[in-house]
Order: sequence, then structure tokens, then C-alpha cells
Amino acid sequence: MKKLSTPGGIVALICLCEVLSMTGFAAYAAYLPVLRGEWSMTGALSGFVGGAFFFGYMLAVPFLSGITDRLDARGVFIAACLLGFSGTTGFAFFAHDVASAAFFQALTGAGLAGTYMPGLKALTDRVEGERQSRYISFYTAAFGIGTSLSLLSAGWLMTAMSWRTSMHLLAFGPLVAALAMWAGLLPMARRAGEQAPWFPRFGSVLANQDSRRFILGYVCHCWELFGLRSWMVAFVVFAYALNKVAAPLLSPTEAAALINLFGLPASILGNEAAGKFGRVRWIGWAMTASGLLCWVAGMAAAWPWWLLLTVLIVYFVSAMVDSAALTAGLVQATPPAQRGAAMALYSLSGFGAAFVAPLAFGAMLDVAGGSDSAFAWIVAFGSLGLGGLLWVLANARRRG
Repeated sequence: MKKLSTPGGIVALICLCEVLSMTGFAAYAAYLPVLRGEWSMTGALSGFVGGAFFFGYMLAVPFLSGITDRLDARGVFIAACLLGFSGTTGFAFFAHDVASAAFFQALTGAGLAGTYMPGLKALTDRVEGERQSRYISFYTAAFGIGTSLSLLSAGWLMTAMSWRTSMHLLAFGPLVAALAMWAGLLPMARRAGEQAPWFPRFGSVLANQDSRRFILGYVCHCWELFGLRSWMVAFVVFAYALNKVAAPLLSPTEAAALINLFGLPASILGNEAAGKFGRVRWIGWAMTASGLLCWVAGMAAAWPWWLLLTVLIVYFVSAMVDSAALTAGLVQATPPAQRGAAMALYSLSGFGAAFVAPLAFGAMLDVAGGSDSAFAWIVAFGSLGLGGLLWVLANARRRG
């Protein structure tokens, strides 16, 4: 395979590799309705296993993302793909209860920690200039494509084989991504940042007021987004059962995949709008909208299935239109030599919230009446948007 050197080719390759590295990302969410019954899990325990993925990410990302200020992010990405393969394969063969499932979820999450932000670092190291913000939005949108591909693949495979066999097959995506990254992307010579510490120092990042603002915004964004993604399939299953939908046009996994695909244009166009209207102002509008729409989404379980999916799409779009705007804002606010550390802290904080969100969502379900209660789903959905509304209030006097 010829090594790529043009900006468009580099961006396309890195986005493709990110999508392929995520084939196992949403497998647990897709199989959650089955696993809850098989392992007799409560809502809180189900959320704990889902959140364990992000706990593994949170533990690994300071090192795996931070060292990209010292080493070429291409090599980090390739090694992390092998880690993700190990976690998903381990889940397929050895997970049999909450503890073992959480362990392998955490291992897979650690693999994502070495692909998502290091992949972005590999892109920003190689592609600069006025189009960089747009390319960043393409990359962050690829995350949504990866999520949808994972959900669709998991759902389709499960119709023909067991969830264990399905998950084992999904594990091979990261191996293909590693091979494509190694074969298609030129390695980079070390820059002046080669003397950067092996473990990132966050003091200089936190001293930057603009960086802090985008990091806190990402915390709120991840709380909402990953809480929603972790429970979306289970919610659609509940809604279909509530309305006695015997043969819906879309299965729950197909519905969730379609909803996630709408995040692709939402993220890209949201970043373009942020550049036009002001980044902080646009993010504030998005978080206000999603903070209100989350309640509507929870209420939609009792509505006709087509209206339910429409509401979920609108809500998901509102939750995604600030995604690339936040990430591009952080990159632009951070000096190049500190971007690895900034991305590490950004991911650590955001995915720390993503670790807690599924657990909190499940706990809200349990406290408010259980997963068979329509009211409990409304309360759980409402909790997703609270962080964003607080961020809006905190930044109400700051416009940019």
C-alpha cells in the first residue's frame, strides 16, 4: 500500500482507521437486553459494566495520549488497536458475570484511549492550516460512524449466531485498522517536543482559561452522549414492548445505529456554525437545547414508534452539534507543544464523566421505579442534560 502524503488522503485514512478500530465499541450496549437477563443484572449493575469501558479509557488516556507529545501518535494508535482486540476477544470468550465483563470492558476502553485522541494527534501533526478545524470535525464525526457500524454489525451478527461468536468477530476490526495505519501513513520524525515528559503535566493546560472552558464543556457533553448511547438500545426495546410493536421497520440496534449516524452531519455542520456564530455561544445554544429535549426523549417511549425515533434523532442531533466545536476549540486554544497533554486531560475528564453516566442512568432507573416504568425512563433521561445546563449558566456572561 502506498504511503499517503496529501492532506485529503491522510485525513481519509485516519478517519477510516478510527471507524475500524471501534467495531467492538457498542457491542455491550447492543447485547445489553440479552445480558441483563442472562446475568440477572439490575440497572445499576448493567450501567456499571457499561461504564467500566470508560473507566479503562480514563485510566489509560493520560499516558497513551500524553506521550504523543514525545512519540509519533501513529505508533501509539497501532499498539492500542492490539489492546482493543485483546479486550473484545477476552469478553467474547471469558466474560460470564459482572466482574469479568467489567474487566474486559475496561481493557477495550483502554484500547480506545490509545486510538481516539492519538488518532486526532496524528491528524493535527500532519495536517495544519486554515482547514484544520474542518478536518477535526470530520474526524470527530467518524466516531459516530464507528458507533453506528458497531451497533449495526452487532445486531446483524446476533441474528445468525450467539453473542459470544458475534463479539469475537467484531474484535478483528482493530487489527484491520492497525494494519491500514501501518501500511498507509508515513511515520514522523521527532520534533522539538521529543523531550516532553512520558506522563503529561496538566498544570500548563489548566492555566489556560480557554482550555479549561472547553474541557469542562466536554465533560458535560460526554456525560450526556455516552449515558444516552449506553442505554439507547435498551430504551428502544422497552418502548417497542410498551407499545406492543411486533414487527417494527427497524430493530432496536438498527434504530440506534441510524440515530447515531445523524451525529455525522450534526458534528460537522455544528463546527461550521460555531465558526460563524462564535464557538462559546454556539455550544451554549446546543447544550440548552439538549438539556430540554432530553426530557421529551424520555417521554417519547409511549408514543408511536416512528415518532419515538424521530424525537430520539432530534435529541441526538442537539447533543452532537457541539462535539467538534468543543474539540476544535481546544486544539485552537492550545499551543502545539502542549496539545498531547491537553488532549489527554480533555479525554480523561470527558471519559471520566462517560464512566459515571451509564451507572448514574441505571441507578436513576432503579430508584425511580425500575426499567419497566415509563416514569423511571423519563427521570433517567432528564438527568443527562443537567451538566450542560450548568455549563451554560457558568458561561452566560462569556461570549466568544
